[in-house]
Amino acid sequence: MSVIRVGVVGAGSVAQRGILPHLSQPDLANRLALTAICDPAPGRAHAAAEKFSIPQQFTDYADFLIHADVDLISLATPIGMHYAQGKAAILAGKHVHFNKTMTTTSAQATELIDLAAARGVKIVASPGEMNRPHNQAIKQLIADGAIGELCWAVCGASFGRYHETEIYRQGNDPLSNVDPSWYYRKPGGGPMYDMTVYALHGLTGILGPAKRVTAMSGVRIPMREFRGQMVACDADDNTLVLIDFGNNVFALAYGTPAGAVSEDDSGSFFGTKGQIVGLNLNGTPIDYAGSTIADSHPEGRWSGNQWILPYVTGTHRDIAEQHVFVDIMQLIDWVNGGPPPIASAQHARHVIEIIEAGFAAATTGQTQTLTTTF
Repeated sequence: MSVIRVGVVGAGSVAQRGILPHLSQPDLANRLALTAICDPAPGRAHAAAEKFSIPQQFTDYADFLIHADVDLISLATPIGMHYAQGKAAILAGKHVHFNKTMTTTSAQATELIDLAAARGVKIVASPGEMNRPHNQAIKQLIADGAIGELCWAVCGASFGRYHETEIYRQGNDPLSNVDPSWYYRKPGGGPMYDMTVYALHGLTGILGPAKRVTAMSGVRIPMREFRGQMVACDADDNTLVLIDFGNNVFALAYGTPAGAVSEDDSGSFFGTKGQIVGLNLNGTPIDYAGSTIADSHPEGRWSGNQWILPYVTGTHRDIAEQHVFVDIMQLIDWVNGGPPPIASAQHARHVIEIIEAGFAAATTGQTQTLTTTF
């Protein structure tokens, strides 16, 4: 097994709270070396390099691609930048991990998938929600008829003020003054690309590829306040997507400014003989691989589900964003000859098409037929 040299692009919130702390742990020294960091914000790459003992630092991405000693790149940048940055990385011969949504259109995703195959590099797009034992168990329960004939499901997420109140955005130094404005702007902003993408990966991982979508969508909160400044919001933040899985099985996915009708990122599933709501089957907690360990977490089973993911042992249990760490590690093992990871680019493309088609349906008033699968 070779030691893979990893560079991280973007030293904002997700990189600081999860990616950089995980990849800099000494227990990974025989598998990876965190060799470079890139961020254009004044002083941020330098501060991150010092904090996490990263030998190379860059403020310009083109310079990073030319001079950084890396085999694999983790893109922790705004979603709207992923397509261009990912394409440049693939052309430079680098393996790529995309944090959350890989692109904003399925055509862009197809281009990157085809380009990576042609260049002989590997790409992975988070989130790998089917790595989670509870999603694997829910899929099996439905297949075994535990809730009878499945009729419909619901999943989604809401923004709230989560991105505005993180500790990485409240200070005055380069590592704590991260501006969240991109979350509210096109391309790539809004809760569908940023948060509901988790729920859609879980939903489609459990139910399989979808067939058609229709939707209503728009901007409900046109202005937000951040540290005394008003931020104009043009990315849709209030979206309801109706998804057809075939054979008259339907689901509702939502990405909204507030509210929830499902638990965490997990969907709820309703059948003729019962229901799975969150982590409960007909009101009784589901048993799944590692659920006893998850229950031992001080904050309960939902938080404990991070502890039972692959690779999450020792100090990694105490670091946030364990699921992102897992997706990166599966890519590293894949590069070293291991099996392809669960977080496939093809699955990501299908989820992207659901989101993209939802917006198109809302704009045109016409149901959209999906063309991708996984």
